[in-house]
Amino acid sequence: MTIRTEPMTVNVGPQHPSTHGVFRLRITFDGEEILEVEPVLGYLHRGTEKLAEERNYVQVVTLTDRLDYTSSMINNQAYCLAVEKLLGVEPPPRAKFLRTLVAELQRIASHLVAVGFFIQELGAFGTPLMYTFRSRERILDLFEMLCGARITVSYMRPSGVFSDAPSDFWPALARFLVDFRQEFQELEQLLLENEILMVRTRGVSPLPAGLAINSSVSGPVLRAAGIPWDWRKMDPYDAYDQVEFDVPVGTQSDNYDRFWVRMQEVHQSLRIIDQCVERIEPGPVRSPDLPLVVRPEPGAEAYGRVEASKGELGFYLISDGGISPYRCKIRSPSLINLTVTEHLLVGWKLADMIVSLGSVDINMGEVDR
Repeated sequence: MTIRTEPMTVNVGPQHPSTHGVFRLRITFDGEEILEVEPVLGYLHRGTEKLAEERNYVQVVTLTDRLDYTSSMINNQAYCLAVEKLLGVEPPPRAKFLRTLVAELQRIASHLVAVGFFIQELGAFGTPLMYTFRSRERILDLFEMLCGARITVSYMRPSGVFSDAPSDFWPALARFLVDFRQEFQELEQLLLENEILMVRTRGVSPLPAGLAINSSVSGPVLRAAGIPWDWRKMDPYDAYDQVEFDVPVGTQSDNYDRFWVRMQEVHQSLRIIDQCVERIEPGPVRSPDLPLVVRPEPGAEAYGRVEASKGELGFYLISDGGISPYRCKIRSPSLINLTVTEHLLVGWKLADMIVSLGSVDINMGEVDR
């Protein structure tokens, strides 16, 4: 029996837990099926790029923490690389290894948030989310030992890091690495072959590789489409040219593959951290010759990019010779990855929409910047 229905347009968000921040979707449904999708941005506009043009180059570091606030360390790293290119300076070897180590800890913490909420949106009612947050809290404890902050860390500086790791950091890190491997193994046993998870995610919202490339998406969303693109491999920065790791890629580019790639990247981050601990040597952690207030040459410009937890994060800076950037432009992965929202959602159901949005892993702090 066919039931006659009429299209209905509804709003999801901007205040909705499954929109991952103040994000609004204007959706037209025919019953449960999605006919049209219109993403609406702009509810969290902070003016970060303009604020950066009113602060000196070191003060801007604190603004980067507030972009993707689940990935603050990596935000610091991208900005500092841009300033270093602008000034023509390079961090000491120990600082490079410290940066790489904390960036990978931050990647693990960010992926744990992504996976935990992804499973929550499948209806798991909290258990996997609490597992992931248990491990994430341990990482934030380590960050607090380094810089006194857990979320908005402001740890890195142009030409290095704020301060060296305290002596008790290294035993705490070693304990975490041992415990976390066991905790993550439990999480994998719970999730990777979970029947409900696989039925709800496999084959749902596939993203063809060609469309992913043409849309400029990056990070796990791109690698889930089978494209092994990772800036840590393609254009190494800090100590990534001195460590070995693999780039996990998916085959179906569906919701499951986007989840699976993040799970595999956690293993690779652990490999990188182990190598950093083995190879880091004593030495300075910041260039002593760089003044607190720097003045790059007038007309100098630079683009610093990293492989952030959500994709390519870049800062484009232009100098007019003053103590602040003349122009600052941020290339945030969450914004670019949202360009495929319509393709991912149209033709699927309301329940699929919530999960598909979670599989992209957006953070509105770096979208409405």
